[in-house]
Amino acid sequence: MNMLKSYCGSSWFLRGPNSPVLPFNSRNTYCKVQPTAARLDVRLQSNSSVAVKHRKSIDDVRSLRFITAVKTPYLPSGKLDLESYDNLVNIQIANGVEGILVAGSTGEGQLMTWDEQIMLIAHTVNCFGDKVKVIGNAGSNCTKEAINATEQGFAVGMDAALHINPYYGKTSNAGLVAHYNSLLPVGPIIIYNVPSRSGQDIPPSVIEILAQNPNFVGVKECVGNERAKMYTDKGIVVWSVDRLSHTARWDCGAVGVQSVASNLVPGLIRELMFGGKNPTLNSKLMTLFDWLFIEPSPIALNTALAQLGVIKPVFRLPYVPLTLEQGVGFVNLVKEMGRQHFVGEKDVQVLEDDDFIIVGRY
Repeated sequence: MNMLKSYCGSSWFLRGPNSPVLPFNSRNTYCKVQPTAARLDVRLQSNSSVAVKHRKSIDDVRSLRFITAVKTPYLPSGKLDLESYDNLVNIQIANGVEGILVAGSTGEGQLMTWDEQIMLIAHTVNCFGDKVKVIGNAGSNCTKEAINATEQGFAVGMDAALHINPYYGKTSNAGLVAHYNSLLPVGPIIIYNVPSRSGQDIPPSVIEILAQNPNFVGVKECVGNERAKMYTDKGIVVWSVDRLSHTARWDCGAVGVQSVASNLVPGLIRELMFGGKNPTLNSKLMTLFDWLFIEPSPIALNTALAQLGVIKPVFRLPYVPLTLEQGVGFVNLVKEMGRQHFVGEKDVQVLEDDDFIIVGRY
């Protein structure tokens, strides 16, 4: 396969929680993926060295309080826009993110080829792996594909893999155990339980079996905080999602959040996870959390980032932008919360339908 090349460059800006726009100039800073990490068919390291790396990685990943499920931006052609992607990740790092989830459902891994997905993981590791932990989405409803993607992701240097349970063609509880037991020997795995996407809840009986494997890192749990509390009481590491994260973190023992909203307000999400119980801030953020899911995610996030001017207004089908009325709602939300909390340096704007590019062949 062709070697993967990428660069991290261009000027970027951020707005901290209570600070003016700060410039960062990274012109002429290039990240070239090393040949051994760039080939998608690269072989894994020796079993002993991999085991040592994975053990350290598991311990590090389990401590992450603030992970952003980063958006993947596109060029007008529909190809990946790595310059804008690097800008988004740099903003996250400047605002204290500890981990980046690459090509999850928010990052639209479901709309990528496997080559694109592994390339983006490799690019993220090469450009940012010394600053944040990199978690790669390698989930599939086909166990063979999930194994292959997980092997390739670890070959290019990711710290852990995120795995949803098989969707559409669902399996039994015994099948879930067998599916994950086929993946866990490859390396550190975070299990993602999101029945609204998969159509199937992963029950505690399955998680408790899988948690006995040394490569089980933890679970990203979307069912609710009662479930999160039950797991943490048993020593199972849990990450929550935006709407549940404050209570999960401070009342139920969850280690932190894998956030969608932090693409927009990373400083506020960090404060929510690091600053102690803060029901006032949580209440302030709840309107944004709800707005981000007025349509299936990541439609609202994609529209919002385009309105903030930090990505190009390009959508890969089957996603299409929010309506004009919904876009106006976001402008009002930004004004209510304070523009200084949101990413980007431009004024938030309403985009007309004709401002968006929708790509079907990519």
